[in-house]
Amino acid sequence: MARQVAYTYKGQAKVINFAYDKYHDMYEAAAAAEGVDLTRFLAMEQQVAMTAKGKGALKSYRLNEFSRMGFKDIRMLRDDEQV
Repeated sequence: MARQVAYTYKGQAKVINFAYDKYHDMYEAAAAAEGVDLTRFLAMEQQVAMTAKGKGALKSYRLNEFSRMGFKDIRMLRDDEQV
């Protein structure tokens, strides 16, 4: 069954196909679809994960950085949901 990710990039709503064998998570898939290089982001995310005591800091970092890159409302679509 095909999965889809919906997101808004710089004010434009988009839907892309998603597969776990190709991407680590939906954020990585959205960035790849828009041609955004995540090299520096992934390095910093790894450092935050090593130093943070809980997952809240990592989630907050990810949301803030993707917002700064121009992404908004990144989410998986359910099978019965249509955009």
